[in-house]
Amino acid sequence: MRSIAEALQSMLPAFPTLGEEEVPLTRAAGRYLASDIVADLDSPAFDNSAMDGYAVRAAVVASASTDIPVRLRVSSESRTGGDIPSELEPGTVCRIFTGATMPPGADAVVIQEDTKRDGEEVDIFEASTVGRHVRARGSDVRRGETILRQGDRLWPGEIGLLASQNVARMRVYRQPRVALLSTGDELETLGEELAPGKIINSNVYVLGEMLGLLGAIPDPLPAARDDLPSIEAALRRALEADVVITIGGVSVGAYDLVHEAFQHLGIDPEFWKVRIKPGKPLAFAQHHGKPVIGLPGNPISAMVTFEVLVAPCLRQMLGDREPHPQPLVARLQHAYHRRPGRVEIARGVATRHGDEIHVSLHKLQGSGSLPSFVGVNALVILPSDRGDFNAGDQVDTILWGSGLRGPHSFFDSVS
Repeated sequence: MRSIAEALQSMLPAFPTLGEEEVPLTRAAGRYLASDIVADLDSPAFDNSAMDGYAVRAAVVASASTDIPVRLRVSSESRTGGDIPSELEPGTVCRIFTGATMPPGADAVVIQEDTKRDGEEVDIFEASTVGRHVRARGSDVRRGETILRQGDRLWPGEIGLLASQNVARMRVYRQPRVALLSTGDELETLGEELAPGKIINSNVYVLGEMLGLLGAIPDPLPAARDDLPSIEAALRRALEADVVITIGGVSVGAYDLVHEAFQHLGIDPEFWKVRIKPGKPLAFAQHHGKPVIGLPGNPISAMVTFEVLVAPCLRQMLGDREPHPQPLVARLQHAYHRRPGRVEIARGVATRHGDEIHVSLHKLQGSGSLPSFVGVNALVILPSDRGDFNAGDQVDTILWGSGLRGPHSFFDSVS
């Protein structure tokens, strides 16, 4: 039986990136860059004003104060999108608006609140310094500078930066297509009327969503019946994808036939069990270098093992340079007792208490209890060698799902 670390060490080499493709910016969100991107433009592209006010020569207004203002003639105006203003005449100012081009010769901006307009003249009540309230050309980005690197994921901030650089297309890593194959005579598709002993195949819908959130392309297949020919036929279809995930049938029951089907199709197993709770019966194999993962059929076991073992591998395949989630330290709100022996991934709800994060474990921790994942925003890592946990103990916790939320704004307490 493998530890979680040993399982990941075996699995990760089987998940290289799958090559590159070019996509338009409008379809790039969530993708991982396959190459560095270098700026073609300075940003800002020209010196411009950060405030509404008057563009001045700083030396001319150096003596300005509330008691003794400096009065100057307004010789021109610069507005966003307007004509480029002419050079500032000596002894004058230029009325300017936020984002507008600085006139040649001006080197500072006096904000509107520190002035008083009187016809064609203006009183300046505040001295200024060179560069004050001016956004200099190239102060954010210089042409030729590397602005994004290979492996960066394109979130809204990255999309905005690329748009500002007029980057319409970019090369990204290809998204893996992941076949989802459930096994079990009891499984029905969503919307079917359930006969006695039948259940909806919730796993395929849950894992499909989890795959989509990662950036992979889910390929849900019809559930295979609990007989060897059906499973083998379904596996042949699944092997057309880049990655295969089977759900159920990897334990030791009389109808757990996935092991045998793997053998018949030449799918070479590397391990069958992992020391994790929930989710011990997890299989990893390869077929001509293609990764095949056998997840347990219990819904919570499937979700937990996917998040802990499969998701980092797929992030790597998608191009992520840092595919492993990092935990934060939280304090248990209540005592928890269990049998040691395996690392347990417990479901909980994390909340902020002053400078600390507290986590309350869900009262349901069974591997088949879907309600135990509802409202959960934390996965608590309980080490294998410890069974008793007291209220206030520190535990490693991975934020999950919605993360930290609350009914009141954090900013209510920020001055």
